[in-house]
Amino acid sequence: MLATIVGIIVINLIFFFVFLIIVGSLSGGKEEVKIEPSSILHIRLDYSIKERTSDNPFQSMSFGSFEPSTNLGLNDILKNIRKAKEDVNVKGIFLDIPNLDAGIATIEEIRGALLKFRESGKFIIAYSDMYTQGSYFLCSVANKVYLNPQGVVELKGLHSEVMFFKGALEKLGVEPEVIRHGKFKSAVEPFIMDKMSDENREQTLTYVGSMWNFILQGISEQRKISVDSLNLYADSMLVTNAKSCVDLKLVDGLKYYDEIIDELKLASGIDKKKDLEFVEMNSYNKVPGAFISGKKGKIAVIYANGEIGMGKGDDESIGSEGLSETIRDARLDSTIKAVVLRVNSPGGSALASDVIWREVELTKKVKPVIVSMGDVAASGGYYIACPADVIVADHTTITGSIGVFGLLWNGQKFLNDKLGITIDEVNTNANSGIGSLVRKMRPQEKAVIQQSVEEIYDVFIGHVADGRKMEKANVDSIGQGRVWSGVNAKEIGLIDEFGGLEKAIEIAKEKAGIKNDIKIIEMPEKLPFFEQFMKSMKENVQTSAIQKELGPAYKYYKTLKSLTGLSGIQTRMPYDIYFY
Repeated sequence: MLATIVGIIVINLIFFFVFLIIVGSLSGGKEEVKIEPSSILHIRLDYSIKERTSDNPFQSMSFGSFEPSTNLGLNDILKNIRKAKEDVNVKGIFLDIPNLDAGIATIEEIRGALLKFRESGKFIIAYSDMYTQGSYFLCSVANKVYLNPQGVVELKGLHSEVMFFKGALEKLGVEPEVIRHGKFKSAVEPFIMDKMSDENREQTLTYVGSMWNFILQGISEQRKISVDSLNLYADSMLVTNAKSCVDLKLVDGLKYYDEIIDELKLASGIDKKKDLEFVEMNSYNKVPGAFISGKKGKIAVIYANGEIGMGKGDDESIGSEGLSETIRDARLDSTIKAVVLRVNSPGGSALASDVIWREVELTKKVKPVIVSMGDVAASGGYYIACPADVIVADHTTITGSIGVFGLLWNGQKFLNDKLGITIDEVNTNANSGIGSLVRKMRPQEKAVIQQSVEEIYDVFIGHVADGRKMEKANVDSIGQGRVWSGVNAKEIGLIDEFGGLEKAIEIAKEKAGIKNDIKIIEMPEKLPFFEQFMKSMKENVQTSAIQKELGPAYKYYKTLKSLTGLSGIQTRMPYDIYFY
């Protein structure tokens, strides 16, 4: 028994020291990478692209092979493409995009960076066994687009789905109690209807159509195919196999991977008998870039990513306390000359949004504040953006949704009829039980909450009117909870400029009067390594089993969980948007 106990202790100690060695090797400093002449930057985006690169090396680690790989965020992807444009050792880019998991606005920003790269005269060659609509939109910027002889390009148009839970709730005996302002504020529709309202269908067709037209325009310009022809291909399902992709000029040729290697050697001037000098994005990320080397003018890029709630927040959610503190730190730091607030949020708590709005408003009085909108900056996401000096968004950014709602639940029938549970109550005052989940809301209680919703909506449109220099009545007419694309938003005055994060930084530099190089300070600071790791481990244990079981349907579970967990008055997007 003693030998067994000693053996267990020794084994645990060995595993502990091995773990420390792995952690040390993964979290160590970034050694500088040397780029060989005639190198090709290999861009392979086969993961979900976040706003920022995570410092947690275990996030994408395979515990089967113990091989770490860093999934670069949008910030580092853009930085690397920009560096490659100026790097004399990089001859071109190889786009190897098997499956692109990113929002359309994120793809638009990467695509814009690649178009600027091409201005240098360097080549871009794209190859895939099969192109989704998103990956083809991105890869259409390439000088040459190649496809596997047995592959195909997906071209069918955008498809948006909304899942409705009314029937399920009726079967369970759960009644949603809805208070809202805005005829387009359809966040609660999945719980009270079994199909889209006419208003919701109208707004969805408008912004989806706008985004699809932008995608087609981009493909048309690069592939020299008219928009009408592309729509005909999609409507008539003419793209059926690899040969049709060549015949319709969607791709330049059909090749296998080994033939692509020969093509890349030819493009970079390397002899066929020699090996290609590939540089992977993770390695290239360690190459210093000139863009952020300046020491005189600091610009803070503050990331506001995820749903808005009270508290500290984290990398995937916005906390009013945490983000307000970050904005306040940037305002009080005299070495920071301007702030770029990067918003990628569907909104959330109205109270939390107002707390953050106040800090943005105060900062604007001290130094320039420029907002850069990502895939979505709507409702509460727009609430915190509206005070900015300049709002920059992509053509395909989902924004607007200026509206307010409250959602409560009555589970009395479920408890009584399904479980046989009855509940009695005692109150010290007439309305002590307002918000109870086990009885129907009384008319006077609902009237009080409705008044609160109306007041918050009035404050919301007032903030927008002040920030955008518009009349409140005008804001109300384009508000009402309606969702807009970036293209539509510029037409109605909700944004100022088209562009991504880099465009916003350029504007911030100009507004701050910085003439020399700039230094980008990314905020908030990331969690310490071990804190990130332990948090990640906890989240993985909680979600991995459900995610594995549900597969692609996991996103619907996340949406339902998010909506049923709402508390307080909400300034939130109608629903999470997934495009197919």
